[in-house]
Amino acid sequence: MATNRRVSRVAELIRREVSQMLLNGIKDDRVGTGMVSVTDVDVSGDLQHAKIYVSIYGTDEAREETMAGLKSATGYVRSELGSRVRLRRTPEVIFLEDRSIERGNKVLSLLNQIKDRQKSDFQENQPSD
Repeated sequence: MATNRRVSRVAELIRREVSQMLLNGIKDDRVGTGMVSVTDVDVSGDLQHAKIYVSIYGTDEAREETMAGLKSATGYVRSELGSRVRLRRTPEVIFLEDRSIERGNKVLSLLNQIKDRQKSDFQENQPSD
């Protein structure tokens, strides 16, 4: 079992390398349909599995195509990680879509609506001189 520090270092290294692959290495056209960024990598304690969370900007159709492209590229990504990252065994790779940025934007939008509504209610209730 690897230490927490080692697990986090390996996760960061995988995040960096996969980000580079998304920019230059993966030739699948489906991956290029939406803007993709790696938001997080979760590596198991035994370094055998890596969940790679990606954020995809675009339509729902573009997201589905991009995820399909990423899933088909897992073998390539794993083999590239094996050559770029020096580990005894290369972890199994799983791509998962991360929608936390989208949810955060939705919450911020709702908070701004509440703020604007309170501001207009306050101005309506002010006595006119």
